Amino acid sequence: MENINEIPRDQGIDHSLTLLKEGYEYILNRRKNLQTDIFETRILGKKAVCLGGKEGAQLFYDQSKFQRQDAFPNRVVETLFGKNAVQTLDGEAHRHRKKMFLNVMTKEKIDDFLDIMKIEWERALDEWSKKNEIVFYEEIKTLLCKAAFKWIGYPLHEDNAETFMNELGAMFESPAAFGPEHWVGRNKRNRMEKKMEKLVEKIRSDEVQVQQDSIMHQFVFYKDLDGNLLDAETAAVEIINILRPVIAISVYINFIVMALAQYPHERVKLKKHPGYTPLFIQEVRRFYPFFPFAVAKAKSSFTWNGYAIQEGTLVLLDIYGTNHDPNLWVNPDEFQPERFANWKDDRFSLIPQGGGNVETTHRCPGEQLTIETMGMALDYLINKMDYEVPEQDMYITMNTIPSIPKSKVILKDVKRVRESIH
Repeated sequence: MENINEIPRDQGIDHSLTLLKEGYEYILNRRKNLQTDIFETRILGKKAVCLGGKEGAQLFYDQSKFQRQDAFPNRVVETLFGKNAVQTLDGEAHRHRKKMFLNVMTKEKIDDFLDIMKIEWERALDEWSKKNEIVFYEEIKTLLCKAAFKWIGYPLHEDNAETFMNELGAMFESPAAFGPEHWVGRNKRNRMEKKMEKLVEKIRSDEVQVQQDSIMHQFVFYKDLDGNLLDAETAAVEIINILRPVIAISVYINFIVMALAQYPHERVKLKKHPGYTPLFIQEVRRFYPFFPFAVAKAKSSFTWNGYAIQEGTLVLLDIYGTNHDPNLWVNPDEFQPERFANWKDDRFSLIPQGGGNVETTHRCPGEQLTIETMGMALDYLINKMDYEVPEQDMYITMNTIPSIPKSKVILKDVKRVRESIH
């Protein structure tokens, strides 16, 4: 029989406040202090097991051992995902629903999005050049919002773009917040869901027409495992779940500007060597904090590496810490895009948007769209626009989730770079 070892513990009654204080680094700090990739803690009065590293990620994405149903705190469901969202499903129901997302993440559809994005970038550049300075994070959220709605086949009226951007942005900016900010996020999601639910009903009744080959049409008329249309509320939730993550790419694009400002020598490499771009983008995704951890619940009791995990145990996977694990990455706290020159993707070491097989696990289906969108943003920031980064507070705190710099990145004197005519 396998020897059963006691799981290392983070001593104390409850560590909810410590988690809030340390944020992204809470699990990683304990893994370092306890010298382990598994430890037990208590969050909000409940026992939780924290995992990290490549082996921990492999275990976490073993769907025979873990489920997502009833694992997420209600505050996350009510702001980030929505009730009965694909992220909360398991097994065949999850795989079937996820196909709805994978079907619109084809190369052709991603290229369509990039074509729309290019138009929005050009329009935005014209507007930005008329202003002394811009708050880049807010501008990019609006740009992505307009592009996302056009992409799904339901273009926004220009007057509504900022409202929808604020509602969608609040969904990923407020789940970890407490007090008024969190409730503002909930209220904005509720308003957005109601508007989208009414739109679903109008499209189904032919009161509003959308193109049959559009993403909007596919989501509105998608059928579940039993061959029935999703109820209007769930369809609305899933439409939001394709729009919201697109807007959230603004966080990564902000990090690109920060990286170019913090490591100016990288700009030279990017200009000289086009093949350097994908390395730079992967390092931005690895280096900067996006998701802190993923959450699941043990389906049944099992033993892993000599440790017993009981049925129903809440399990947290250290996403940020795995991306900064010294056993996986040389000098993990240094920004070094070259580390990806000969890197082989094993699906469990670089996990900013989840791990495992995108078709079968809960890895984000929009990961490639994210990478391509970041690539276009980087091209504009390096080759197609000039700007100044004035003195400002770009410090990011590790206990603010998502980690958005205080200044939200201010750019000054934005100008289009005119291509020379030979």
